[in-house]
Amino acid sequence: MTSSANPAPLWQPSPERIADAQVTRFQTWAAEHYGAPAEGGYDALHHWSVTELETFWKAVTDWFDVKFSTPYARVLGDRSMPGAQWFPGATLNYAEHALRAADDPARADTPALLHVDEDHEPRPVTWSELRRQVGSLTAELRALGVRPGDRVSGYLPNIPEAVVALLAAAAVGAVWTSCAPDFGARSVLDRFQQVEPVALFTVDGYRYGGKEHDRRETVAELRSELPSLRAVVHIPLLGTDAPEGALEWSALTSADMAPVFEAVPFDHPLWVLYSSGTTGLPKAIVQSQGGILVEHLKQLGLHCDLGPDDRFFWYTSTGWMMWNFLVSGLLTGTTIVLYDGSPGYPDTGAQWRIAERTGATLYGTSAAYVMACRKADVHPARDFDLSRVKCVATTGSPLPPDGFRWLHDEFADNPGTPGGLWTASVSGGTDVCSCFAGAVPTLPVHIGELQAPCLGTDLQSWDPQGKPLTDEVGELVVTNPMPSMPIHFWNDPDGTRYHDSYFDTYPGVWRHGDWITVTSRGSVIIHGRSDSTLNRQGVRMGSADIYEAVERLPEIRESLVIGVELPDGGYWMPLFVHLAPGAALDDALRDRIKLTIREQLSPRHVPDEVIEVPGIPHTLTGKRIEVPVKRLLQGTPLHKAVNPGSVDDLDLLRFYENLAAKRT
Repeated sequence: MTSSANPAPLWQPSPERIADAQVTRFQTWAAEHYGAPAEGGYDALHHWSVTELETFWKAVTDWFDVKFSTPYARVLGDRSMPGAQWFPGATLNYAEHALRAADDPARADTPALLHVDEDHEPRPVTWSELRRQVGSLTAELRALGVRPGDRVSGYLPNIPEAVVALLAAAAVGAVWTSCAPDFGARSVLDRFQQVEPVALFTVDGYRYGGKEHDRRETVAELRSELPSLRAVVHIPLLGTDAPEGALEWSALTSADMAPVFEAVPFDHPLWVLYSSGTTGLPKAIVQSQGGILVEHLKQLGLHCDLGPDDRFFWYTSTGWMMWNFLVSGLLTGTTIVLYDGSPGYPDTGAQWRIAERTGATLYGTSAAYVMACRKADVHPARDFDLSRVKCVATTGSPLPPDGFRWLHDEFADNPGTPGGLWTASVSGGTDVCSCFAGAVPTLPVHIGELQAPCLGTDLQSWDPQGKPLTDEVGELVVTNPMPSMPIHFWNDPDGTRYHDSYFDTYPGVWRHGDWITVTSRGSVIIHGRSDSTLNRQGVRMGSADIYEAVERLPEIRESLVIGVELPDGGYWMPLFVHLAPGAALDDALRDRIKLTIREQLSPRHVPDEVIEVPGIPHTLTGKRIEVPVKRLLQGTPLHKAVNPGSVDDLDLLRFYENLAAKRT
């Protein structure tokens, strides 16, 4: 797919929408104060933001009124990658900025959080109540001896207590890290043992799919295997008593006091996120208080166009970077929606019902959910009042062209989106806890494409020799530093693992591991991971292109394509298909699958075999597992090919291991 395939935009913002967008107002202001281009729209602003990097980021901090407790010496002390030093000398606090709306008397009693569980009834937490709970917990953490740099962990679902704990940890200068309670003990320990937390916030269980899941045994195992813990805080989500030696959440959050914020250096650690860890221990990715603050203000305020009148809902869990991103909606004064439950309970339309009941203005979900709704004949704008929704955003995997069309058609008559729905497919990564490309409220949307690279992000597509490409598939690279790039990995003292993860292919340039096309009109197409690229006779194709074509067929629930280099120099490319209920993989369906790929994509990438499987394995954050399956098919034993704690269903991988054994 190239940009020429879709010359007409699917959606075009109205002149009024362009004029009202915060990015437009920012450009006008930055032109007056910082020499940004007044004309040329977003393209000109983006060019300025990457060529005048220091000026751009200074403008961002001024526009959003970032409060520096001590001033910075300059914006960028060292711009080399890795190792860029942002705002050296500055001190600030992320949590202080996240709670600023509570200082406005007109907003103090309006919702900061809307908590929704599977009964779909929103429960508000006001700005003043959020600040009070954070203030109380901050004082208790200090009393427990938690100091700047200590790690504070959460084994928590997407509930208000998780937000309070994160903000309290940040307020004292501690380093937050979290896992969702559907993670098993081994998966959690693979993460938390690396960072040695001194405090653990935990629930007794969680509710999902209409059922209660007791996690008390897992919590007991975590406590016994984390000798660094000095305090465990019990949150009785299922109503059980605190175990022996644990503190009660209610006792730590009952005081009425304002939080005291520790002024920490700009590059002081804020939180630790984890890579999926499919082939070893998860990478413990450390991002900074200041870097996340300014990156998320830019991303949420300018790109997502969020402000005090908005309600921001993204379906996520505390084990995924999108939860951290969602919490940062507070930085823009936005009300954030926390949904704790199954995305499809009691029915496939559940997330749309939550968007209706919370009055969501920006609704974020996965591409997989959009496609599931399309297949299940869900009609969101017809069946729910979504008149407040201004934007539907997707991430996790590329949104297929049919997903763009379906969303556009479903919202065509929605009173809240005159002129059509702004559909924002975005792409970034846990590694930066942000987007490289995606939402721009002032640009058109073309089917199958992300609107543009993000401000301050010099995103390019490179060939193996480091030559930039246009309208051709290449490696996603970022050629200048971003504030939210990791300051380091935990337990990587000489930086070797960090360097090897991003900078070993193109020295001094971030290589992310995705295949992309940057089109001649400046939009971006994501083709899938470059480390599992399909390469037939020198023609490279991303797996996402195959999935998009094959999964249009109603018989295919999900698919997985792998390209395996064989010892004899050959190349085997099987396509694994998980069928929809009632479907059968007969010769006719096999032929239709192959014909679909031949006609829509490439005759070179027709699979050698189409194989029915009981299911497609995923990481715990829902991404298809391609590289470990490829290693299994090449004969690597299961225990060496994958970290078992990183997979949603280990038994599924045994199918692929057995298949490899039969082929040898």
